Amino acid sequence: MAVLVGNQTKLITQGITGKTGLFHSIQCRDYGTKVVGGVTPGRGDTEVEGFKVWNSCFEAVEEGGANVSMVFVPPLFAADAIMEAAAAGIELIVAITEGIPVLDMVRARQFIHNTNRTRKAAGKSAVRLIGPNCPGVITPGQAKIGIMPGYIHKPGKVGIVSRSGTLTYEAVHQTTSLGLGQSTCIGIGGDPVNGTNFIEALELFNADPETEAVIMIGEIGGSAEVDAARWIQKNMKKPVAGFIAGVTAPPGRRMGHAGAIISGGDDTAEAKIKIMKEAGINVAATPAEMGKALKAIY
Repeated sequence: MAVLVGNQTKLITQGITGKTGLFHSIQCRDYGTKVVGGVTPGRGDTEVEGFKVWNSCFEAVEEGGANVSMVFVPPLFAADAIMEAAAAGIELIVAITEGIPVLDMVRARQFIHNTNRTRKAAGKSAVRLIGPNCPGVITPGQAKIGIMPGYIHKPGKVGIVSRSGTLTYEAVHQTTSLGLGQSTCIGIGGDPVNGTNFIEALELFNADPETEAVIMIGEIGGSAEVDAARWIQKNMKKPVAGFIAGVTAPPGRRMGHAGAIISGGDDTAEAKIKIMKEAGINVAATPAEMGKALKAIY
């Protein structure tokens, strides 16, 4: 497989009895993902659309062998759901939910950090969080965890990591149209406090023999793209193309994601593009040119 998800994935959906959670669980199953069931407290020992429902992630791990969770729990309860999945030892948590309070995510991320310290001491693998407010993760032809349209993806050698869901789909469509395909696509989400960041995703792609090139899609706000560019310059062994959304965004106004707000310094689109180019990243001028920017260096 490529990274994070594949044929070994055994997925549960937290919030599977909700309309949205159930819809996307069916979509993931139809794509070929091994969906072993879902979790809704108080609805255990029931079934919905052929999915077994458990009361907790602990039951889903013990009885269903779940190793990945997709979170569709409402915002005010989503952080607790993330922490429950981590406590149960689920290795990959993909939080799709949008609008989780920032302080709740601070608490959840600290909980995962503490959990991983304990797991490391016990010789166990770490828990990884993707998102929240993200489209998910897909290894084309193997497993789809999230809300992305599966049909536009094609197995290939290009890794894609992005803060934007819709721009992820655009990059996927372009690389598919060019015959390049994708190894794995990771939507890390656009919230100010999230799990896996650009550098952590790039480390996975850098070490993956099935990924030969990468597209990194960022946007205004924060320093994640700048940090990633400097890491790429020092460590990346594979060609990287990129794009930064928000060139016309006015300072001080939030655009789209909660984290996409310019405060000054290196968080503007122009500053990020400059630093990315200096790091050797081929930056596309428009979203329509992401595939061409990659093909020019790959």
